[in-house]
This record gives sequence, C-alpha cells and structure tokens, in this order.
Amino acid sequence: MENAPLIDPFNRVVNYLRLSVTDRCDFRCTYCMSENMTFLPKRDLLTLEELDRLCTAFIGLGVKKLRITGGEPLVRKGIMTFFDAMSRHLDSGALNELTLTTNGSQLHRFAGDLVKAGVRRVNISLDTLDEDKFAKITRWGRLPQVLKGIDAAQDAGLRLKINAVALKNFNDSELFSLTEWCAARDIDLTWIEVMPMGDMGEENRLDQYWPLSDLRKMLATRYTLTDLPDSTGGPARYVRLEETGQRIGLITPLTHNFCESCNRVRLSCTGQFYTCLGHDGMSDLRGPLRASDDDAELVAAIRAGIGLKPKGHDFDYSRQDIQGQTQRHMNHTGG
Repeated sequence: MENAPLIDPFNRVVNYLRLSVTDRCDFRCTYCMSENMTFLPKRDLLTLEELDRLCTAFIGLGVKKLRITGGEPLVRKGIMTFFDAMSRHLDSGALNELTLTTNGSQLHRFAGDLVKAGVRRVNISLDTLDEDKFAKITRWGRLPQVLKGIDAAQDAGLRLKINAVALKNFNDSELFSLTEWCAARDIDLTWIEVMPMGDMGEENRLDQYWPLSDLRKMLATRYTLTDLPDSTGGPARYVRLEETGQRIGLITPLTHNFCESCNRVRLSCTGQFYTCLGHDGMSDLRGPLRASDDDAELVAAIRAGIGLKPKGHDFDYSRQDIQGQTQRHMNHTGG
C-alpha cells in the first residue's frame, strides 16, 4: 500500500522526522564541530522547495512530528518561507507538531513569525549561563544575544526547553544554578550526555564525558527526585524535582539504551537519510527526489531506507577509546 505507515524491521512505527536544513551555524561549539569547519558547497544543499517536497512525502507516509534542525536552522536564507509552507500540513491535520532546535541566536528576529507558522515549542541548546564560559564553548557565540532570543520567544508565547550537554569540569558546577534559573522562568530542562560524533581535533570526548548517573546523584543531594513515566516520543527519561515542581529530562545514549522505542529518523540538508544517529549507514534520497517529478521512486527509497533501520546504536565509553564513534559531525545530520 502506497500510503501504509512506515514500520521498521523491528516493528517500530516511524512517525517522527528530524530534518537538517543547513550544515552552517553561527557558533562553533567545541563538542559539535571544529573551529575551522569546511562547509558543504551550497549547490549540494537541497533547495527549500525540495525540502518541502521531501517532508510532504514523509507526512504522507504517516510522519506526525517534524523537527527542524541544523547547523543553526535560522541562519538559512529564506527559512521562514519553508516554515510557512509546512504550516499547511498543520492546518490540514496531517501533521501534529512542527518545531525546531536552535542555538537561540536568531530567535529575537524570528520568534513571532515562528508562532504565526504554527510552531508552539522550541528547544534551545544552552550549556552555561556564564558569559565567559559560553564564549569559550561556542567559540563564536555571545550569551546576551541568546538571552535576548529567549526573552523574545517567551514574549511570543513559545514554550521553551533548554537542552544542556553535560560536560565534566565545565558545567557540572552550574547544575543547581541552571536548574533554578529554568524553574524561575518556567522553562523545561533536559541534560544530554556528550556523544561521539565526528573528529573534534583538540577536544577529547573521554575528557568531556560526565555520566548522567553522576549528575542525577548530585541533583538528589539538594532535591527530592521522583521518576516519571512521561514519554514525549523521544529518548529522554524524566524526573520531577518535588521542591520546585519542575520536570527534568535525562538523555543517556551511553549509559542507558533507549533504542527499543525509537520512532525517529533523520534527514540531512543534502538528502542523506539516516535511520540511526549512532550509525554512519545512510540512504540517498536526493537522487530519487531529483530523478522524477513523480514521488513513486522517492517513496520507494524512503521505504527501503526504513527497512535498513538498525535495532540500536553502538556508542560505548566503557573502554579508554570511543567505540561506535560516527565520522560525521552533528551539524551535518542534525541533533
């Protein structure tokens, strides 16, 4: 059946697409990319019209949640025309949620327009509230600009979640201050273990690795933690801090395998189709997309790619080298 839902070899229904619209970013975060990145030639990137066609094909196959990522998605020229185009799928009911992950640098410019396009929730990557440390870890970023974007997003009515990468000897000292800052502003907070993605040059993943089991123990010294059964369809496990009432997400790709419930796939800005963040295996969708104005070949390629989705990833820090490290950078695939 042409419109049958996407079901992988392990009987998991795939209904969540994370789409990278650009590999470019106005930051150079040390755990994401090297400082002197070589970006893809612009001619290799899918056009906004092609991205629209691809997403529409996925939505026709049962994708209900679409998250736009990068790089930094809001630095792509004309990106709001793409969000505006996707809003038609929200209006029709074919798509349940359109959202994005951003570094926050451009939110002061686009928050209102995103709301008009139907975006209701935004994830913001923010690892520290210390201005000097922020400049160090992002290399090119400036914290006041991001805080300005957060203010604009909340003023526009967007629900926000902070995604913080847990980094040993960097933001472990800010666990409580960041928690309390988010609680005061009614912003959700999720901590993410650093993942082995691409060659960072001088940065050593093992030196950065702060297990969330240790982070949780630290939280428990100040707060009463209650495990929650909540699931947002993602990899996070949640706890409630009884003293503040807030919900904290913990994403542990290395110390807890969440693959059994994985419902997501990723599409790069060049049309490379990844069914697992922790594997380099991919399928090409740009070729079928450009081969014909008819979507039959494209849909067949999507289904073939789903058929290659692995049971789980191979990330492992238990040895003194990094097992399962992927060769691509996060800015290419999208987080």
